[in-house]
Amino acid sequence: MDNIAGTKSTLTWVVHISVALLVCLWLFPTVGLLVSSFRSADQIATSGWWKALTASEQNLTLRTAAPETQQQQDGLYVIEGQLLASDKQAKISAWGISSRAIDAFKPGEPAELRKGGTITVQNDGSYRMEHSEAFSGSRGQRVFLVATLPPELSFENYRAMLFDGESATGMAAAFFNTLTVTIPATIIPILVAAFAAYALAWMEFPGRALLIAVIVALLVVPLQLALIPLLKLHLGIGIGKGYVGTWMAHTGFGLPLAIYLLRNYMVGLPRDIIENARVDGATEFQIFVKIILPLSFPALASFAIFQFLWTWNDLLVAKVFLIDATGQTTVMTAQIIELLGTYGGNWEVLATAAFVSISVPLFVFFTMQRYLVRGLLAGSVK
Repeated sequence: MDNIAGTKSTLTWVVHISVALLVCLWLFPTVGLLVSSFRSADQIATSGWWKALTASEQNLTLRTAAPETQQQQDGLYVIEGQLLASDKQAKISAWGISSRAIDAFKPGEPAELRKGGTITVQNDGSYRMEHSEAFSGSRGQRVFLVATLPPELSFENYRAMLFDGESATGMAAAFFNTLTVTIPATIIPILVAAFAAYALAWMEFPGRALLIAVIVALLVVPLQLALIPLLKLHLGIGIGKGYVGTWMAHTGFGLPLAIYLLRNYMVGLPRDIIENARVDGATEFQIFVKIILPLSFPALASFAIFQFLWTWNDLLVAKVFLIDATGQTTVMTAQIIELLGTYGGNWEVLATAAFVSISVPLFVFFTMQRYLVRGLLAGSVK
């Protein structure tokens, strides 16, 4: 039955299902991160991102108005107000005045205050405090609410992260620092590897086969194995504490793969085009610039995607080669680690920072992904 026209084999269905599962495994965390970046800290703490469009029960800690706002009514000192914004449309199911019993009272029930007097909280968040003597103190009474709030998505996290406070300054600087590292670290290895790949593909010289074998062997050298020796070399020549050392490190680690991909693509180009150019008197440099590079754009774009994603998301190389106590060269991955240490459990801040970090690689990938398969499959079919 598998050989009948119009039917699909069992293996084909297994492959399709496996691909769909892999896509879901990648897509669900990304969508969750995006949704969480628009939610508040209370919403993230009380419900999962998949419940972002449904009402959720949250525990809130709020304060009443200060005693200076009290007024006298019928011989009593009264403080009235609203704990929740009128546009919240929240419903309070329980409340309390102690952190040990946040649901001690139902809406409408009065509670005795420690310093005398009573407070009553209604279902909509309005409250009334009464006392025969004047309220004292500089701050209002702390009130704990158990409320059901409607779903709320906003750009507040992005505004706070990108435009307000020290975190905004740090993320903005880290964004441009990451661009400063990533763009040269992507362009430099492409330029060097393109020349090397052309020489290995179309120029005859002694030891070419051995050089190709060495480049293939370098693909399996662990990055971590070379970090410390390379750092000592950079410190010895004076480029170990800045962008130049980082560019050179990324270039060295990316060259083997770049040369391998570009060489496989260039060797599959039609030989007649190159031979005819040589017969017409074109130099090797002219052939490389005017013929090879335009025809090799899919392979160049494929490696550019890999190199850009690698350098943008890199933390290890940046930590080793961007040695800066002042934080002026901190990249986004390192800045997110700093936010994790500074803000602790404020996951809305971390989710926003993480999605800001992955937005640029996603844009680059979806913009250039049409060249990815063409470049990777280059040279596989003769």
